[in-house]
Amino acid sequence: MSSAYCLLYPDSGMPRQIPIDDVSEYIGTRNNFIWIEIADAEQGMLEKLGEELGLHELAVEDALTTHQRPKLEEYGNHLFISTKTAQLLEGHIFSGEAHLFAGPNFVAAIKHGPEPNLTRVHDKLATVKSGLAMGSPYALYLVLDLIVDHYRPVLESIHDRFRTLENLLLTDKLERNDLERLYNVKRELNSLRDAAEPMQSIVQDLIRLHPEFVTRELKAYFRDVHDHAMRVTASIDMLRTSTSDAMQFHLAALNIQQNESVQKLAGWGAILALPTVVFSLYGMNFKWMPELNMPLAYPAVMAATTVVTFWLYKRLKKRGWI
Repeated sequence: MSSAYCLLYPDSGMPRQIPIDDVSEYIGTRNNFIWIEIADAEQGMLEKLGEELGLHELAVEDALTTHQRPKLEEYGNHLFISTKTAQLLEGHIFSGEAHLFAGPNFVAAIKHGPEPNLTRVHDKLATVKSGLAMGSPYALYLVLDLIVDHYRPVLESIHDRFRTLENLLLTDKLERNDLERLYNVKRELNSLRDAAEPMQSIVQDLIRLHPEFVTRELKAYFRDVHDHAMRVTASIDMLRTSTSDAMQFHLAALNIQQNESVQKLAGWGAILALPTVVFSLYGMNFKWMPELNMPLAYPAVMAATTVVTFWLYKRLKKRGWI
């Protein structure tokens, strides 16, 4: 079930909620700013939003579709930005998407899946920093900054779990289910990177190609968002490398254990082979055996076999084969 939240920030006076159906009545006034937030939007609501804001039909279609790749597209006088979100809630990681429409005097956030809490955006829009103007550029910065800031706690949670598994790996207590958890860590890192890495290009394109949204006063703030996204991506890449190394180390340790087992089997096989050959001779039906007529021949063969077997055991033990 979709839900909509629409706030009008007039040129003078306090912000107030308005129905989406009335947006077109206020959007024409340049000094008005309209903030729209829709969770799990349905087709009818998005089509209505498109009519009220004059959005391009292709952009509306993209906003309705989940599993979009992160991107920035320009449609006339408004932008469409698709982003992937990630947040940590009660120790669990939730992924989703946020699609943004930004025009001269409006920003609309369409949220899919576990939605990022945009309360911080509302609060900061209500108290604009000194030297900054209320409007689309500031609102767009606040949303992108919030999305990127949510990546950091997620990364820290994944990092903590990896350290726990790494300690188990070093103590040789890693079990099968722990190896699956290690693989899940790498999978979550890949998913987080798919969200964080494209944000660098999106913000960079905003700075480079859209000065109407990245104003002179806000350029440093957008650069800060780009810097945070870049740092998160770099940290993800380092942790991915560590995770891959840990998995390779575990597999190498398993191979070493298997090789040691094979060596031990080969060593014991060599030890048992000598008495087996000797005693099998006595099981054959020879007509003449030279030692059969010698009283001490059998004890001598037993003694020689025991000595050689013990010598072979000591040699293999010294070489670490058993």
